[in-house]
Amino acid sequence: MDQRSETGIGAKQPASAFSAGALIGTLGGLIGLGGAEFRLPLLISLFRFAALEAVILNKTMSLVVVASALPFRAATVPFSAIAANWPIIVNLLCGSLLGAWCGASWAVKMKQELLYQIIAVLLVVIAAVLLFTHDAAAPSGPSLSGIPLAVAGVVAGFAIGVVASLLGVAGGELLIPTLVLLFGADIKLAGSLSLAVSLPTMLVGFTRYSQDGSFAVIGKNKSFLLVMAAGSLVGTFIGGLLLGVVSGAVLLPILAAILVLSAVKVWQHR
Repeated sequence: MDQRSETGIGAKQPASAFSAGALIGTLGGLIGLGGAEFRLPLLISLFRFAALEAVILNKTMSLVVVASALPFRAATVPFSAIAANWPIIVNLLCGSLLGAWCGASWAVKMKQELLYQIIAVLLVVIAAVLLFTHDAAAPSGPSLSGIPLAVAGVVAGFAIGVVASLLGVAGGELLIPTLVLLFGADIKLAGSLSLAVSLPTMLVGFTRYSQDGSFAVIGKNKSFLLVMAAGSLVGTFIGGLLLGVVSGAVLLPILAAILVLSAVKVWQHR
């Protein structure tokens, strides 16, 4: 079992924490996400936090990024447009809230070795999602209707909530394709709707983690959290500015490859 210190090496390296956060935020900003899927492997491999500690720290920083991103996007997608789609938000939340609670409950009881394996597999899954669905065009309307659509929304929400809690991510990399392909949402609207679903989902997972002793890692690494979160916000802003500079056809395969390589490294930490 991994016996690394709860404080990690990151607590003593604020410059490294800020730089890593900025790089991760930039990567996430380039594809319209918070970058948490890239942050988690670094917390494990570079800053040497144990798997569960890294997940909890990642979720804390993801909360900061998501809470900041929603008002930042208001100029492009007004809150009125988000409110008008409340049935979709409620549909997904019915599954994601329960999924987030279950995912966090499983994570705190899981052996570290198994958690490393699950994290590695999920990183590969997210790489595939980024590669094959991120540029998918919205269909002319929802792919289902009525009760089948509602059931599919709950099931998808539950799965996304579980993944979000196990990785400490916002879940946008899974929510956006779901909103586009299942509900027929416009890609810009889907980005804001995903944030509206992610925030309460993450809060539920965060609440469950707060009931476990591993939550103490936050108190022991407050400075590290603040510095890396600040770097992530700066990077997200930079990534947004560079959004049109790099072609998605070039960027997405590179980012997917990074996630796969990260998954291999995480797997080796068993």
